Amino acid sequence: MLNNPAARKVTGWVLEPISRGLLALRISPDAITMIGTIGACAGALIFFPRGDFIPGVLIIAAFVLADLLDGTMARLSGRAGPWGNFLDATLDRVADGCIFGALVLWAVGTGDAWTIAAALTALVGGQVISYAKARAEAVGAQANVGIAERAERLIIVLAAAFIAGLGVPYVLPVALGVVAVLSIVTIIQRIVTVRRQLVDPGATR
Repeated sequence: MLNNPAARKVTGWVLEPISRGLLALRISPDAITMIGTIGACAGALIFFPRGDFIPGVLIIAAFVLADLLDGTMARLSGRAGPWGNFLDATLDRVADGCIFGALVLWAVGTGDAWTIAAALTALVGGQVISYAKARAEAVGAQANVGIAERAERLIIVLAAAFIAGLGVPYVLPVALGVVAVLSIVTIIQRIVTVRRQLVDPGATR
C-alpha cells in the first residue's frame, strides 16, 4: 500500500523489529496475511452495517498493518516470491470486498438510493480496477496507472467513516461518491492505456 520510497523507509524502521520478532516465534508471512484479512473483514462486517464506524475503522486500521508486515517478513526470511504476491493480492481483494460490501449494507439501511448506488459503484469499481490490471498482464500489457489505487480508495472511505462516526453528517455518502467517480476514471485510464499498448503500440503513452 505504501508506494513512496521515503514512506517505506520510515515504516521499515518500525516494521522490521516487529517482523523479526514474529519470525522468531515461527509465525509465517502467509499466516500474517491471512490474519490481517480475517481481522479487517470482521471489523468491517461486524461494525459498519450498523453504523458503528469508529470501532470498525480502528480495527481495520490495526489489521491493515499486516498488509505491511507480511511483505517485510517475507523479505527478511528470504521467502519473498510469486506465491506471496499472489496470496497477498488475492486476499486484498477479499478485504476490499468486505469493507465496501459492509458499507453497501449500511447504505441500504439508510434507504437513500444515491448512497446505495455510490457504495455499489465503489465496490464493483474497486474489483474491476484490480481485474483490469491482472487481465492486462495476462495478455502481455501493463496497467499500472490510475488516479485511485487501492490505498487511496481505502484512505478516503476509512477517513470519512471515522468522521461520520463522530457525528458529522453527509461526509460518508460524499466520500463514497468520490470513490465511485475516481474508480470509474481509473478503469477508463487502464482501458485506454492497455488499448494503446495492444492496438496502437506506436502511439505516445
